[in-house]
Amino acid sequence: MDGNLLKSLLENVQNGSVDLDSAMKLLRKLPFDDLGYAKVDYHRCVRQGVPEVIFCQGKTIAQIQGIATRLAQNFCNVLASRADSEVFRAIKEVVSSCHYNELARMVVINPKEVEKIGNIAIVSAGTSDIPVAEESAITAETLGNRVNRIYDVGVAGIHRLLNCCEDLFEANVVVVVAGMEGALASVVGGLVASPVIAVPTSVGYGASFGGVAALLSMLNCCASGVSVVNIDNGFGAGFQAGLINKLAVKRDENESVHKPVSSGCGLHLAKM
Repeated sequence: MDGNLLKSLLENVQNGSVDLDSAMKLLRKLPFDDLGYAKVDYHRCVRQGVPEVIFCQGKTIAQIQGIATRLAQNFCNVLASRADSEVFRAIKEVVSSCHYNELARMVVINPKEVEKIGNIAIVSAGTSDIPVAEESAITAETLGNRVNRIYDVGVAGIHRLLNCCEDLFEANVVVVVAGMEGALASVVGGLVASPVIAVPTSVGYGASFGGVAALLSMLNCCASGVSVVNIDNGFGAGFQAGLINKLAVKRDENESVHKPVSSGCGLHLAKM
């Protein structure tokens, strides 16, 4: 159910034209639009605050156009992932207002500027990992998160990463994107206090097995607080980072409102 329909339903409950039980029955139906080849989920925005995302890979042009058209009628900032230039042109034929990030392979349909809050650091080990990192960054930014990109700071030249420590320390959550042996996630996890989301990429020579080596390395990470998404899943990492970031912002806002008056009993280090 899109925002307008939900608002209308709530107004009807408020004015008494729809009783509470009937409204609950409508909400339980989880409304969707059956196109035959796809059931477009309008209720997802109510549940998650984000419209359904179109995963373009494996879909025909006609299917993508049909789904994009229906979503664009109700929502702004609809994401279409794994979209090449042909898919972008096809979407633009049916929805004129859309932006395309070629590097991230993402289309933003009905783009609308939103306030970006918090702080997500997105770190890539190498330049070859940037497309997956950008998929993560565009996802997080579109959903209203402030993103700090820290690219090409892999362990082969670890001084590059150490030069960015302050940026890492300030982030509410860090997304680490790395191929090859995937060591960067463990290093970052050993530096920061915030949650780390590791994204293995399919970048690497033969023994990397298309990202499996990095995936296993990240799953075996000895640093605490590191979670792992699937190979090349920048979208999943960006979405998850956004959820964590917004929880951190809400926590900080609550703490500032309910901050207790200091009693002067803080910890003091003895002078040497």
